[in-house]
Amino acid sequence: MLITMLLFNLQNVTELVMPIIFILAGLITGLIIESIMSKAHHKASLHNWEALTITLSSFRRLIVLWSLLLGLYGSILFLPLKTTVAGTISKLLLVIFMFSVIVVIARVVEGFLTLYTTKMKGMFPSISLFMNLIKLIIYILGTLIILQFLGISVTPILTALGVGGLAVALALQDTLSNLFSGIQIIASRQVKPGDYIKLNTGEEGYVTDITWRNTTIQSLSENMIIAPNSKIASSIIVNYCQPIKQMIVIIEIGVTLDSNLTLVEKITLDIAKEVMQNVPGGVPDYEPVLYYHSFAESNINLRINVQIQELDNQYLIKHEFIKKLNTCFKDNNISMPISIKTVATKTLD
Repeated sequence: MLITMLLFNLQNVTELVMPIIFILAGLITGLIIESIMSKAHHKASLHNWEALTITLSSFRRLIVLWSLLLGLYGSILFLPLKTTVAGTISKLLLVIFMFSVIVVIARVVEGFLTLYTTKMKGMFPSISLFMNLIKLIIYILGTLIILQFLGISVTPILTALGVGGLAVALALQDTLSNLFSGIQIIASRQVKPGDYIKLNTGEEGYVTDITWRNTTIQSLSENMIIAPNSKIASSIIVNYCQPIKQMIVIIEIGVTLDSNLTLVEKITLDIAKEVMQNVPGGVPDYEPVLYYHSFAESNINLRINVQIQELDNQYLIKHEFIKKLNTCFKDNNISMPISIKTVATKTLD
């Protein structure tokens, strides 16, 4: 009798202690492996091992989850549960594991796509809408696999989604319009993040991102412009970065009627060449073009074309050009016209 009671008590202790041991062992093992992978990730980042860095970062915080799931699964073997209950819990743990694997796959794909788009240097759009669509497809396929594993037929679900899709489309006309406009913008490659654009409504700036609903534009004054994708797709847009970022800047100048135009032309072209070669943002091998185009009341107007690397370089180029040209004109007694207005007044007696 005493031996029977001891065996019974020992069995109860085993049923209580062993599950706790399995759970703690799984948690501690996961934390140790997570710590090792964290150090490996840090080392890979320092050595610029990009593929390894992306792969290790994709498993972030999931190793602990997997070890804990394994511990929970082992603990079930020692708990006095009915077969159906144990089977349900085991299946739930397996579903959680499968979904976490889908998360890892989505992270890996996103990481390598981001790496690829970065290396392509603008030839391929690095856009959140594109990344989100890829991840959405992965999660949908993963969910269908999980449902199939659980024995749930996906055909009725797809049928219901097809029927309800019409009502959803009617309710979300604006959202869907912006979504497909965003896809069209990405596919056309006529506007990409990093491009400087100007809309026909006057807004202009650098495109920073294209999301599922909006295109965000950062103006030169550091303000954020948010425009619906449908408006961008239907607007007349000037893209200052297509087909190349280099562009011609036209600078207007006026000199007095008695100026030596040959000397003015020579000085202006020399200053323009000097600025192109020495000021950051200029194109050193570009030959500036100067031409006189009109007479005014007290001056002769001319234009000079200079080339810059990209749009926002024009301000420094103009700044240095005007400073140097003004100094040189003064040294050579070349005058620029001063607008004088005569106002006649009449005294009433």
